[in-house]
Amino acid sequence: MFLGTILYAVLNSAILVVMAIGFSLTFGISGVANFAYGSMYILSAYLSWMLLNLLELPYGLALLLSLLMTMSAGALMYRFVLLRVRGQALSEVIATFGIGLAILELFQYLGFVGFEYSLPVLIDDSFIIGETVIDAQRLLIAAAGGLLVAGLWAFTHYTRLGLAFRGIAQDERTALTLGIESDRIAMFSVALGCGLAALSATLIIPLGSISPSDGYEVLIKALAVCIIGGLGSTGGVIVASFVIGFAERFTDTYLSSHWTMIVSLAAILIVLVVKPSGLFGRQKELEERI
Repeated sequence: MFLGTILYAVLNSAILVVMAIGFSLTFGISGVANFAYGSMYILSAYLSWMLLNLLELPYGLALLLSLLMTMSAGALMYRFVLLRVRGQALSEVIATFGIGLAILELFQYLGFVGFEYSLPVLIDDSFIIGETVIDAQRLLIAAAGGLLVAGLWAFTHYTRLGLAFRGIAQDERTALTLGIESDRIAMFSVALGCGLAALSATLIIPLGSISPSDGYEVLIKALAVCIIGGLGSTGGVIVASFVIGFAERFTDTYLSSHWTMIVSLAAILIVLVVKPSGLFGRQKELEERI
């Protein structure tokens, strides 16, 4: 049981990395806390389901189109809503949360609830490690998490757009003097964050079914990971994902599954009290207040 718990804790941690990295990237670049992140996750899943089942498109094409449409939705959200309130943190939170709430409740109202709303696994196989059976989809998520982190690092270090992202994240005013358009880069960062939410949905949703309520859970877990690790810190996202992933799995195994969500919320509370900027956060001014 202990070996199985360790293995699934590692896989659960990889799932959290994939789930939260888009939220962290958007905030780290543009400073926008996208509280519609969970709804974009669910939106992409339903778009994939509709393209696959209603239009009967090939699975790969359906996933690609849903990814592009979700990124477009993020760009439109920034262009027509967030651009008007950019720099007003509370207004950004309220606006994005309101949009996310509207999307999730719309699917709930239209009756998109039930086990029939699901996506097929990308790899239908399983492996036995020790005495533990692990499905190939979870291993795919773990591999995708590693590739995603490496790919984002390469993107932000070796492409013009990625370097512009880093410039805005490090010093927006200096970046503006060098001709980098802040609002354009911020729009791309929100769109990319939504695209990463769609990618995580493509990998994670096949483990279960699509439900509007999962959007809230995804948002809470992404927030927990980013707050604990430090908003805008990729290294912090990885470390925090493993902290929460192991804590949730051991809680589920040795206590009860009902306590797993409380673990994330309790971890947020403890970190905000002890180290408000997170384990690797750069917002040092927060800690000067306590």
